[in-house]
Amino acid sequence: MNRRILVAFVATLIVGVAAGFLLTRWLGGNEPPAAIQAERKILYWHDPMVPNVRFDKPGKSPYMDMELVPVYADDAHEAGGTDVKVNANVTQNLGVRLGKVERAELAGRLTAVGTVAFDEDLLEVVQSRVTGYVERLHVKASLQAVERGQPLAELVAPAWIAAQEEYLSLLGAQSERGREIRAAARERLAVLGVPEREIQQLEKTHEVEAATTIYAPIDGVVTELAVREGAAVSEGSPLFRINALRKVWAVAQVPEVQMASVAPGASVTVNAAARAGERFEGRVIAILPDLDAATRTLPVRIEIDNPRQQLVPGMFVSLEFASTRQTAQLVVPSEAVIFTGTRSVVIVSRGEAGFDVREVKTGAESAGMTAIQSGLDEGETIVLSGQFLIDSEASLRSTISRLTPADGAHP
Repeated sequence: MNRRILVAFVATLIVGVAAGFLLTRWLGGNEPPAAIQAERKILYWHDPMVPNVRFDKPGKSPYMDMELVPVYADDAHEAGGTDVKVNANVTQNLGVRLGKVERAELAGRLTAVGTVAFDEDLLEVVQSRVTGYVERLHVKASLQAVERGQPLAELVAPAWIAAQEEYLSLLGAQSERGREIRAAARERLAVLGVPEREIQQLEKTHEVEAATTIYAPIDGVVTELAVREGAAVSEGSPLFRINALRKVWAVAQVPEVQMASVAPGASVTVNAAARAGERFEGRVIAILPDLDAATRTLPVRIEIDNPRQQLVPGMFVSLEFASTRQTAQLVVPSEAVIFTGTRSVVIVSRGEAGFDVREVKTGAESAGMTAIQSGLDEGETIVLSGQFLIDSEASLRSTISRLTPADGAHP
């Protein structure tokens, strides 16, 4: 009985060994792995930790305590060194998602944050055109709101007094020549800076006033007060600076890659945190030629209508630029682009042939899509996720042996 069991066990063992041998030869293409390994052409040896240094024979690495690893012709891709082969099973485990390079119109919608400032186009400077002194100030503090025609100061100036007396002496002239001289004397008063209402008062009362009143030329805010009562003023010296607030400026820093979405004259919707629920309308009036080398942004100046003077300088506002229609261009999902700091790359899938690490030049970004100016062709398949590991393989070549099927087998 024991002899029969022993014979049956030996027969089963022989059949199993034979079946294993036949299965191995069938899976290996009827060749042992060693033969396949021998057929693969070795280009050079390298240390995976220092992949840029090549050796022409095997041995010990001078950098690490490890044996040099052979690099085969079908793995190295000497043409560019940017191809990577990844086992299909590993690709699935990495969660690699694929997408397509498409041609589409990239929406030009752009948002930014800005700071409110005075509109310098609405700045008025009140200055003295003669030498004199300030007898009285009606506005004694900066940032005080004033209205057009409001008295600002009273000045005493010998030149004004002399010009008024000359004009007053000519008011009764009846001859043609006399009237011409009188008109010239009146014009001289205006040139010297005597306000029109002061001239009319002189014509009405026929009395010369020692002090002449200066009035606000516009509605606004006194942004600079340059004199005090009793102070002497010289010809041409500024007395007041007044800025209107019916319009204000906002200056926003816009990334240079998004400048295609900004154009002079484009409308802008403005929201201010200090005026919740209020919306203001503005327009782009200038793209200032002052690129910030650190942030790669350009200042954009927006003019904002402020009829109720609710926006004041210093406020933060959010700006939404109107969409600009653009021509169709190559675009990819923004998640497909890897920004390394010195370049931008996209991983291109070639199916079973592997992956290419392609350097690209990017353009504007909007709604999760990035424009591609060069480096890709329409219809190419690109990697949307897992590309960081693939890019690492292309850059370091340190784990290709782990990602490529063993013994040269194809996925």
